[in-house]
Amino acid sequence: VIVQRMEAINKALYIGTGKVAEVKEYAAMTEAEEIVFDNALSPSQIRNLGDELELPILDRTNLILDIFAIRAKTREAKLQVGMRENLSRQGGTGGSMSNKGAGETKLELDRRKIEHRISELKKELTEVAGNRRTMRKKREESRTPQVALVGYTNAGKSTILNKLVERYGEGREKTVLEKDMLFATLDTSVRSIRTEDNRPFFLTDTVGFIHKLPHGLVKSFHSTLEEIRYADLLVHVVDFSDEYYKQQIEVTEETLKELGAGDIPRIVVYNKADLCQPERIPRRCGAQIYLSASLGVGLQELVEMIQEAVYADRLETEFLFPYDKGAVMSYFMENATVLEQEYLEEGVRLKVSCHKNDAEKYAAYAF
Repeated sequence: VIVQRMEAINKALYIGTGKVAEVKEYAAMTEAEEIVFDNALSPSQIRNLGDELELPILDRTNLILDIFAIRAKTREAKLQVGMRENLSRQGGTGGSMSNKGAGETKLELDRRKIEHRISELKKELTEVAGNRRTMRKKREESRTPQVALVGYTNAGKSTILNKLVERYGEGREKTVLEKDMLFATLDTSVRSIRTEDNRPFFLTDTVGFIHKLPHGLVKSFHSTLEEIRYADLLVHVVDFSDEYYKQQIEVTEETLKELGAGDIPRIVVYNKADLCQPERIPRRCGAQIYLSASLGVGLQELVEMIQEAVYADRLETEFLFPYDKGAVMSYFMENATVLEQEYLEEGVRLKVSCHKNDAEKYAAYAF
């Protein structure tokens, strides 16, 4: 690692000419295969640095993009990566591990082809976004609360989703990829969590955030990250064992504000607490909980916290549904917690815990 503190950025090389010579000497000594800049470089800076250092040059944006490209498995993830990749190429930044800054003339020749590809990708992404909106609308109409897992990459969001899916009924075939690596999740996965007390909620796994996540990547993954904005509750998962967890919390909060989700209520989950405070889990402090998703410790408490939050606007009320109003009664059987059920001569009496909007909408049937 080489650091340079400068008052102004070198327009041609980003770092100073003396530092370039130092980097070249150090790279030769360590037999480096490539050089990564933890900043965003301009196309000309990448080209000039490649010429000077005679090694592949990667900036932060293209490094993250390459990781995304490796992780992308589904059609939507590949489309989103492809969108960003083509935009990068159109700008001349390359985005390839083998990029030495050369080939700008060829990029000019390819520009029309790239623009056509971008247009195709935009159309396909619009179609995918439309499908996602349709599915989200159906979930909203069911009145089942929507909860989104958010947080820094590799904090344990997918592990939490999988453990709850296994525990509450959707089965192992509904689990998602779960690995100890950056950006294991590039797709939004939504699963239904149904507990015995009939207070279900939808749980969404989302793309992890990272410090200085390039704005263009956030924009490319807009349809995926949009799910966060429509959540009733955010579960902010933090890797408590990481020494930089406080900075990662700040990054997540800043990204949520950028997405327009800064005001959504949230629960903070300090995951992997078994690695530093094993004797103190599970431990709840208001809207915060310390747990271990991998060990399955604290998950029941987390579910209870989620239910308390998303069912806070529920009312206990009684209805009397005539026997010819079976459809309305079925709606409450599916979307409310049935506390009592009694068959009377004039119809079915239900005592339920339901959303206050439903109580108002069907007030004519109040018992």
